[in-house]
Amino acid sequence: MKRCQGCFKVSILEALGDDILLRILDNINDTGDRNSWSLVCKQFYRLESNCKRKIQLLRGEMLPRILQRYRAVEHLDLSLCPQISDRCLGLVAAVSGPRLRSIDLSRLVRISHLGLSVLAKGCENLVEIDVSYCERFGDMEAAAVSNAKNLQTLKLVRCQMVSDLGLGWIAVGCGKLQDLNLKWCVGVSDLGVELVAIKCKELKSLDVSYLQITNKCIASITQLSYLETFISVGCVCVDDKGLTLLKNGCKSLQRLDVSKCQSMSSTGIISLASGCIALRQLSLAYCVPVTNALLSSFDKYDSLQSIRFDGCEISRSGLKSIGKSCKSLRELSLSKCIGVTDEGISALVEGCRGLKMLDITCCRDLTDVAITAVATSCGDVSCLKMESCSLVTEISLNMLGDRCPFLEVLDLTDCSVSNTGLKSISRCTGLTTLKLGLCENISNEGLIYIGAHCSNLQELDLYRSVGIGDTGLAALASGCPKLRIVNLSYCIGITDHGLKSLAQLEKLYTLEIRGCFLVTSAGLSAIALGCKRLVELDIKRCYRVDDTGIVTVAQCCINLRQINVSYCPISDAGLLALVNLSCLQNVNLVHLRNVSLDAFAFVLLACASLKKIKLLKQLKSLLPSNLIKQAENKGCRFRWVQKPLFI
Repeated sequence: MKRCQGCFKVSILEALGDDILLRILDNINDTGDRNSWSLVCKQFYRLESNCKRKIQLLRGEMLPRILQRYRAVEHLDLSLCPQISDRCLGLVAAVSGPRLRSIDLSRLVRISHLGLSVLAKGCENLVEIDVSYCERFGDMEAAAVSNAKNLQTLKLVRCQMVSDLGLGWIAVGCGKLQDLNLKWCVGVSDLGVELVAIKCKELKSLDVSYLQITNKCIASITQLSYLETFISVGCVCVDDKGLTLLKNGCKSLQRLDVSKCQSMSSTGIISLASGCIALRQLSLAYCVPVTNALLSSFDKYDSLQSIRFDGCEISRSGLKSIGKSCKSLRELSLSKCIGVTDEGISALVEGCRGLKMLDITCCRDLTDVAITAVATSCGDVSCLKMESCSLVTEISLNMLGDRCPFLEVLDLTDCSVSNTGLKSISRCTGLTTLKLGLCENISNEGLIYIGAHCSNLQELDLYRSVGIGDTGLAALASGCPKLRIVNLSYCIGITDHGLKSLAQLEKLYTLEIRGCFLVTSAGLSAIALGCKRLVELDIKRCYRVDDTGIVTVAQCCINLRQINVSYCPISDAGLLALVNLSCLQNVNLVHLRNVSLDAFAFVLLACASLKKIKLLKQLKSLLPSNLIKQAENKGCRFRWVQKPLFI
């Protein structure tokens, strides 16, 4: 702005000051928008660099530059960069040092005890480490992690090389642990868990799912005065005696998951009610018989808010008992339960009027009576999953549209939904997730209703909904700009015109169009040019998509991490274009008849970020074994399949 003579020029941005600009930045939630904001000027760049606290890295080679720019980073996610090595961890320790609070190293295979030791010692304020699915993480690596003396959260999911010895190192060195996840750490036994319980007195959450532990270690766990969450899914050697031990201790327990614990009985669960009175979440999926006596015991849990009975058999009187006993219930999952009837659901919701989440997936005997009861009694419901409830009609959907204004997640997969039903559902204007897979009776007319009213929609599944076409997609693209996940697989009426409409969805993250036979490279190119934030793409059996479309995707969608091009008529040129995608991690390359063996080999050699690749089994003997081994050493897992060309 111009000033009188003798005065200097002051820009509007400078006049605002850093404090106001930072408040503006705090209100920009989208990552892409924040990045664009930082490129406006040097001042914006500096402010964004100084205030960013959390980073998820997509390209490992960018680590040095990222660490130099973002000096205030506290939370670092490196899980998407398989090339991360011990040297990289040393760099993190040297640059970030005491500032770093948490780091995600899950699924990395090139890190060892050497890098982890440097990281733990150099980043003395680390409170969270995730090394889940690190196949080479063993006892030496556990000993290195034990140097993180201030660690509070440690995730070791499926670290199968860790034994009681390694866990003992962690127990001794990390006495401040509050959250420990040992799911699928099959090398750990009672001894290791006991050591943790003895040494880590501040534990609040413990997951020992699928470990071969017995009642022996439960006695030690009950001595944890602050334990709030105990998850023991699939611990088949823990029985009612173990539950009795829990009842006598763990007075602070709020969440208990004993799903798939086949050695337990309803008697053991009932015994808990006299001790675990603070319980808020209980999961008994695929576990004990749900008897009336068991359900009657729930009236002792004044604060019980969430129950999962998935895969269990439950009677009408049982559901009625829940309605009487669990007045505070907010979430109930009855997925694949046997015996769920209209009468039972009606009695349930009559008592549980505060229910917000209900899962009745595959409860095939339910009709409009049950859904009408839910809509009438539970007007605040926000999540309703009713996949394969095929007896439900428009009557139910009309009631949901009228009575459930806060509905956000609705799963109608494989239900008898028509356009009239979608018109009713569109009155739920807060919908963010809508699943309409296998709904063959809906068409463009129904999607036009959704597009006109559900502007907050972020995820839409239309898998095999063969009646929809380009006009419906145009309405969705125009009315639902927040869409991030779209599944159009086997929607055989979709053409390039429909994809060109979807191309205006700038926030599109995942797109599945497998089996859309009319789609060509022109439609795919439009998607690539318009949806540059695309991360996952499935074009399997798109028989008219050739190299042109793939090359455009490779040029425009630089953050693409997963792609399925199986059965597509691409040649070497199309496949080799994918090499330029530095973030690419998961590729399916089955039955690419026009691709040479040399092209397959070059992809394995050049794609340093690959984590998973699916190939025909015949190629295993044709590709050089040393090349396959080299890819595996870089962290790539092969899935060799034997599939026919035509199904």
